[in-house]
Order: sequence, then structure tokens, then C-alpha cells
Amino acid sequence: MAASRDWLGTVEAEGSAGRQASSGVEVVFPSDPATPAPLCPHGPTLLFVKVNQGKEETRRFYACSACRDRKDCNFFQWEDEKLSGARLAAREAHNRKCQPPLSRTQCVERYLKFIELSLSQRKFCQRCQQLLLPDDWEKHQEHRVVGDISITQLKRPSQLLYPLENKKTNAQYLFADRSCQFLIDLLSTLGFTRALCVGTPRLHELIRLKASGEKKSNIKSLLLDIDFRYSQFYMEDSFCHYNMFNHHFFDGKAALEVCRTFLQEDKGEGVIMVTDPPFGGLVEPLAVTFKKLIGMWKEGQSQDSSHKELPIFWIFPYFFESRICQFFPSFCMLDYQVDYDNHALYKHGKTGRKQSPVRIFTNIPPNKIILPSEEGYRFCPLCQRYVSLENQHCEHCNSCTSKDGRKWNHCFLCKKCVKPSWIHCSVCSHCALPDHSCGGPKDGCFICGELDHKRSTCPKIATSKKVNKAVRKQKQRKSSKMKMGTTKGQSMNHTSVTRKKNRRERAHQYLCS
Repeated sequence: MAASRDWLGTVEAEGSAGRQASSGVEVVFPSDPATPAPLCPHGPTLLFVKVNQGKEETRRFYACSACRDRKDCNFFQWEDEKLSGARLAAREAHNRKCQPPLSRTQCVERYLKFIELSLSQRKFCQRCQQLLLPDDWEKHQEHRVVGDISITQLKRPSQLLYPLENKKTNAQYLFADRSCQFLIDLLSTLGFTRALCVGTPRLHELIRLKASGEKKSNIKSLLLDIDFRYSQFYMEDSFCHYNMFNHHFFDGKAALEVCRTFLQEDKGEGVIMVTDPPFGGLVEPLAVTFKKLIGMWKEGQSQDSSHKELPIFWIFPYFFESRICQFFPSFCMLDYQVDYDNHALYKHGKTGRKQSPVRIFTNIPPNKIILPSEEGYRFCPLCQRYVSLENQHCEHCNSCTSKDGRKWNHCFLCKKCVKPSWIHCSVCSHCALPDHSCGGPKDGCFICGELDHKRSTCPKIATSKKVNKAVRKQKQRKSSKMKMGTTKGQSMNHTSVTRKKNRRERAHQYLCS
């Protein structure tokens, strides 16, 4: 997993029927952007708007697409804000300063020199996370340096590098070898010859290891990842420094063409995209990016193949199912639990609520995907797919309904299966946890509460805006009357400045919430 966030607050959806935060920040994609988005060190920024129970703030703003914490990237700009030439120049200088110290070409040149060195001369600085050439040794004398870096270690950079575990920015949790091996075997069984690995560095390296091993595999791999440190270990045709939240290639058109060529090789046949975004990431920007990659793949297709879809494995928690299927209706969720080496909770073999919530979403027919029976998965002949051991077929729903690996119970009032820990609430008229707060904001749309869409696409948004506008006007009239009676004699200029300052401070707080 690479970098970003979910502005919608706590987990965007413990999905089916839980409770959601009453406010959040939504990303906005203008249908016809008049001007390009301003740039931060992580590429083009995204446009956001703050929403509180259906009420939209009047001013929209740009913020970093990749960093949730302002300590990592403090970019903020109102959409209608005009910047002076001096501020623009300062921003450009800051963006250049934040770029990796070495260019892509320099990294490749250093790597070629490094592998020619004798074993005793191959050193790696753990503090700087950098491969060292003899000329660099003196600068790193005071650092912790590891020597005798073997070719095998160079082929497993995810084990040599420290994982970036800042949950708000990088959340770089790495697949356990069990999950990696399952995915590689599955790709081979399904007949794929190329894998576009978007934010899956460990899968990428194991595919390459298998291709160079004794039992050679015919699968090739290209890694797209925001972690520039991987530039030290791969040639240009194996790695692209990439931000999946804004479809930004840091090394420009050359990297873009590498990706395009990889997707369109053999007229686009035999390729699959495997992606493992950070779980704090907004689904909508990811979906927009993935559709651009799909479009790039389709450019190499003939007109006869226009109905085909790029095969995709999107690895994400199960409670994002409705959001993912909203953007990709052909996707289904597999029961296979993906686990990670360096995550305290997402481990295979745990039971109950401690099981990994991470699943595979795919547009490949589920009856073609065999899950390992030795891990407790079985084939349901009614659903025509493999399911987990406790996922029992419900005769009322006519499907295996469990999402989290536990046996779910059918609620005849809700007319669906729900988690075993939930009960039907007569006040809310749906199932929820026993200690939930009744009458609170519901999942899904802020305006009408429906689960199948968001506020921005609500059919009642026009009515809601009229009501909100009327309420705002009424509040403004009341506020004006109060100020007339209480602020007489005070400087109006001072009040205006204070109001603007408070509004800006409130808008900035979204980054720390």
C-alpha cells in the first residue's frame, strides 16, 4: 500500500448499516475544469468541499491528494484564491526541494555500478535508506551502514527498506508471503502473463523472483508506487514513481509511456492490474485513476474488443464493497482474507472480529477463482463461488451473505442478513449494535440517508440546497439583528478580519481531524 487518506472521517463505511460521522470533506471533480489544479510536492492537488449534514460550505479548496496530515504536506489553497507571483515562485521552489535527491536516470546508473561491485563493497545506509557507492562512504561514516549486500537482498528491496508506516500518509503494509504466493499462483492459473502492480511492491518483487528462479514463471511485472526509494533497485521498465490518487507520473512522459507500452503489449492481452491502496484513501479518486489506466489499456484494443474489461484485483477492506461497486458495477468481492507481515491486526488464522477485513474485489467471474481448501474455503454450488467456512448459504437471501468471515443471521424485519452482534432496533427500524445511538446520521447520503449513493449525486440535492439556503438567510438575518444590538461602537473592519481568520482556521482543521 502506498499513500493517502479518507476525508470522510472514521472508516467510510463499517458499511452496511452502522453509523457515520455527521460531517466530512468530499472530493470534487469538476466536469469541465477551467484551470488545472495547483501543484504540491505530490503532484496535482485535489479539489475538496466540506459537508456537514448536507450543508455545503460556500468555498471549495485544494489540498494534497496523498497526505492526510498537514505535517507531511501542508498545501492549502482556496479555489478562488489569487496568489502573487512571489508566492507562486516560493511554492515552485518548495516543490522542487521536496523531490527525491536523485533523478530516475541517476538511480539507474548508480544501480548498474552497484551490482558490479564486489560483495564486500556493497553497502546500504539504513539511516538514509540508500545504496552506497564507494564515493559515498565518507559521508555516511556516522550512520548505521549494512555491508555485504547480496544480489538476493537486492531482489527483495521490501525487506531491505524500512516500511513507511505513517497511517495518515503512507500506510505501507506489505503482503505476507502467504497472500503473495496465493496471488502469484492465481495469476498463473488464470493465464496472465503481465501484472501491473499499483502499490504492491512485495508482489512485484516476488513475481520477478519467480521469473528468474529455477522454476521460471512467464509473468512479467511493472510496479507503480509513490515510494521513490524503489527507484534504486529497478530499471526504468520495471518501476515508475507514481501517485495513484491523481494519476501522476513523477518522471513525466517517459514513465507514462513505459506504463502505456506495458498495458498495450500483445494488443492488451494477458495483462491484469493488481492494486492495494492504503485503506484511508478516498474511493472516488482511486476509481477515477483506475479508469484512466483502463482507458490507457483500451487504446491498444481493436474495435472488436471494445466490450472487454481490463482484469483487476482491487485489494481493500470488505466494508468498502458498496462504494467500490458503485464505481465498478461488474466487480464482486471474494471471501479470501488478505494478510500483511507488518500489520498487528491483519493476520491470517485469527477468528471472530480479529480476522483480517481485507478482501479482493475483481471483475473476473468468481467461479473461475479457486480459494485454498486447506485454509477452510469451500465451494458453494448454489452461489457458484468459493466462500469461507462459516459463510453459510441463506435460503431467504439466496446467497452466502457473510462479509467478515463469521456466520451472519437473517433479520426478517430488515429482509437481509446482518452481523451476529447486531440486533433489530425498533426506534431506527433497522439492525445495529446494541449500544448504538438512535436517530443519529445514517451511512451513505448525508441528505436522504440512502446507502447506494453520496450527497453529491442525491436526487434530492436541489431541494436540500433550497432549504439550506433559506436556513442560512434566516440565520444571517438573526445574526445581523444581534450584532446591531451588541456590537455597536465596535470596529466593523476588526469584526470582518476576525471572521475571516476564524473561517480559515476552521477550514484548516480538516487536515487534523
